[in-house]
Amino acid sequence: MSLRRLSLSACLLAACALATGCSHHTNVARNQANAPVLTDSGNRPDDGSDDIVESRPRPPVERGKPGHYVEVGWASWYGPKYNHRAAADGSRYDEDGLTAAHRTLPLGSIVKVTNLKNGIAIKLKITDRGPFVPDRMLDLSIGSAKALGIWPHGTSQVRVELLSSPTPKVPGGKWCVQVGAFKDESNARALKAKLQRKYSDAEVLEFGSPTGDHWVRIRPSAGDRKQAYDICETLRPVEGNAYLVRLD
Repeated sequence: MSLRRLSLSACLLAACALATGCSHHTNVARNQANAPVLTDSGNRPDDGSDDIVESRPRPPVERGKPGHYVEVGWASWYGPKYNHRAAADGSRYDEDGLTAAHRTLPLGSIVKVTNLKNGIAIKLKITDRGPFVPDRMLDLSIGSAKALGIWPHGTSQVRVELLSSPTPKVPGGKWCVQVGAFKDESNARALKAKLQRKYSDAEVLEFGSPTGDHWVRIRPSAGDRKQAYDICETLRPVEGNAYLVRLD
């Protein structure tokens, strides 16, 4: 009888140990899922800051001396189908060059990009606009992606630090809002007509992208940054993919 009780006690102890182990594993998974989401600092673009702050939630811009710009976010790369096509700065995209696309840094800016996964850092030039994908910050040439150890895997979290800019004040320049992308050109044209009625004092354009998609672009009077920001904030809940973009 005592042996049966001892055997039963041993079974109960083993069951408790297993339950404790499973509970710990579940807690780890739950804690990872509920980890806090880092977002943008929330400053509006008319606050006098020398940092560019994009309206879509992102990891925070690190602030330092005036004019200093550091941003952490996700980088991707764009490849052969864009090779030798015109970039936003007028140059021809070279997939082997050390270049990248960014939505708001001045064209011609030199930045230091660090792959936070492996610690590799390189200097490259901003020559193009994009990426026009939610929650992406930087689109790298294949050459840049290879140098950073991102190609051909796809994406990685990176840190971007502005080293030099062709303009004396980063937040200046001419701004617009880009909306899209549409596979059907008629849908893009319909949105253009709708937005032109709504923003009669702005210029609304419809154009095709190198990928075959169609985009709609709203240019406020004189490319005003605050007006573009306000338009973007109004459109995003309705149209979804609306991006604040610097033109120069």
